[in-house]
Amino acid sequence: MQILKARFQNRQDFDEAYHADLPNGGLFVATTTPLTVGDQVVVEVFCKGLPNKMLLRSEVQSWRPALPRLRVRAGAVVAFLPEERDKQSFILKALSGQVQARKRRHPRLPVHLPVTFRVGGSLDTRHGELEEISLGGALLRCDAPLPGLDCEVVVDVLLPGGAVPVPLSGRVAYLAGTGVGLRFIYRDGGGSRRIRELIRRLKAS
Repeated sequence: MQILKARFQNRQDFDEAYHADLPNGGLFVATTTPLTVGDQVVVEVFCKGLPNKMLLRSEVQSWRPALPRLRVRAGAVVAFLPEERDKQSFILKALSGQVQARKRRHPRLPVHLPVTFRVGGSLDTRHGELEEISLGGALLRCDAPLPGLDCEVVVDVLLPGGAVPVPLSGRVAYLAGTGVGLRFIYRDGGGSRRIRELIRRLKAS
């Protein structure tokens, strides 16, 4: 997973890089790494005024090399994917002061990770997909009926390159449309290590 880091000192810097002409918004991101049009990347946005780093799935629209004599920086124009429309809207509102949000302890990595899961003490498995994950929790999308608030959920995740699914325990912290937000439960030291390893492999894949 290619992660591009976009750092801005203030709203003015962000506005200079922002592409409102793209259907779901986008950015010019400075990078010397050559990229191909159509490449799928994740852009990590940090700007004063945002409560956290924001990670958005994006698609490369163009890339240019540096032209030192003309003081042109190397970089890519990326378009945010449609499923990131809510994050894009949140960024614009947060930078304009229209919304205030609490700071998360851990930034969430956007993913598309098929999983199976069990609710409570049930042995029945259901299929779903993790759309975001961090050391503290994850967003689980699944078909109705959704697990209720405070329900315990065990998610079985197959690590990239792994052979056996890894169980992750969580509790439903909030409902989110067709999914639920999970807060991970660490019953032993191995729980946090498993999630760290999962995130490391997802970033490297």
